[in-house]
Amino acid sequence: MNLTTLGADTLICPEVRNAVGESPVWDANAACWLWIDQAGKAFRLDPATGQPRHWSVTEKIGSMVLRPDGGLVCSCETGIFDVDLGEGDAARITRLAAITHPKTGMRFNDGRCDRQGRLWVSTMVMDISLGDPAGRWFRYTRQDGLMASDFGGFVIPNGSAFSPDGKTMYCSDTHRDVRMLWQFDYDIHTGMPSNQRPFVDLRTEVGRPDGAAIDTDGCYWICGLDEGCIMRFTPQGKLDRKILTPMQKPTMCSFGGTDGQTMLVTSLCRGEKDLETDPHAGRLLMFRPGAQGIVEPRLRA
Repeated sequence: MNLTTLGADTLICPEVRNAVGESPVWDANAACWLWIDQAGKAFRLDPATGQPRHWSVTEKIGSMVLRPDGGLVCSCETGIFDVDLGEGDAARITRLAAITHPKTGMRFNDGRCDRQGRLWVSTMVMDISLGDPAGRWFRYTRQDGLMASDFGGFVIPNGSAFSPDGKTMYCSDTHRDVRMLWQFDYDIHTGMPSNQRPFVDLRTEVGRPDGAAIDTDGCYWICGLDEGCIMRFTPQGKLDRKILTPMQKPTMCSFGGTDGQTMLVTSLCRGEKDLETDPHAGRLLMFRPGAQGIVEPRLRA
């Protein structure tokens, strides 16, 4: 296994410290990075200026993907929303689909479009101390709306990603007592996963699997929450690279930049308690990992 340690010089945007940074994505059309803070903010970063800008969103956000027109689609507290970032400081949101959770105290968490532009989002019980496996994966399209899948039983469903050919779907469970990565067979024609099976058991590792990305070799990159690392697994489930990060709680990684070879990493900060041991908690990280990323699909019209 190749081990790399990143220094604090890879941290960017010192003015930004997210509560829970998530869903970083490169918008190739606008040549900028976007990401969210689950506390209710959407961010944009122009690499040419290095200046970030943010908009407030009236609901807490689970995840975000891009639309073909450059707008956002976010999974929020009460459903799926179109989110438009205008000239002001507040984003305009329009509900596309509502959700009724089976229990109180639930929310959306992770989300990703498949290679054909169908959105997959997950739900979870917010109080993770309960260890309640009520989380489930849902599919959203503008034609079919929001549909529950057969894949439930997750405490913190996370780490969604698709292989380069779109025929394998990945996900994780971040909860400290689970820490598993799974694979599914994915039918690119019907847009449904099947044959859920273990991919990697991370219970022997210190960290908890969070957000993920895929490179052109089909390798799966996953943030190791609490361990301060990013791990790369081959399609056969072999850990072949580990990158140690300046922050202890990286949440999600994404490939982008003009050549697709830059990685942006978000992280979380739960307040002063985290900062006592992790002065870079909530910060953003940018570096060149030496791999080629795949353009993230946008939600199809």
